Amino acid sequence: MQKHRCGWCLGDPLYEAYHDNEWGVPLHDERLLFEFLVLETFQAGLSWITILRKRDNFRVAFDNFDYSIIANYGDAKKEELLQNAGIIRNKLKVNSAITNAQNFMKIQQEFGSFSTYIWSFVNDNPIKNNWPHYKDCPATTEISDRISKDLKKRGFKFVGSTVMYAFMQATGMVNDHEIGCFRYNEV
Repeated sequence: MQKHRCGWCLGDPLYEAYHDNEWGVPLHDERLLFEFLVLETFQAGLSWITILRKRDNFRVAFDNFDYSIIANYGDAKKEELLQNAGIIRNKLKVNSAITNAQNFMKIQQEFGSFSTYIWSFVNDNPIKNNWPHYKDCPATTEISDRISKDLKKRGFKFVGSTVMYAFMQATGMVNDHEIGCFRYNEV
């Protein structure tokens, strides 16, 4: 018997594997939270499958998303990234990864961890929505608006409300699996 999945991931094995194993699972690991933050910012204006297909290249190019290393990238590393055909070569987004790494660590210093900070927006409890179809999901919410505004105030780049809502979905802060999806009650 075939499992029912959310409609957005159907037809691509990579998309389906991401949906089945990662999307919507509550995440507190600092490195993985930073990875999703970077990937979501690079995704702005592109499709998520484009990012997933380049994810391994991003991991290699960005030192496995070690924010303490990325925060110290200099001009030579920036240029290397901009020449790397395996990732999205956008100067503003490359620069934002560095700036965001620096600000990520400032949040860690202030709150003890980025996880503590980001999960406080949902009172440390995932929001479970009840969407019959993935197209019913909003692109932004009042919470993603607040997160975006606060991160921008702290100097983060490419963290608009739509990007932050996608981040919330990816990291399990919100469960937007379709109610008929086999993952809906598992995450």
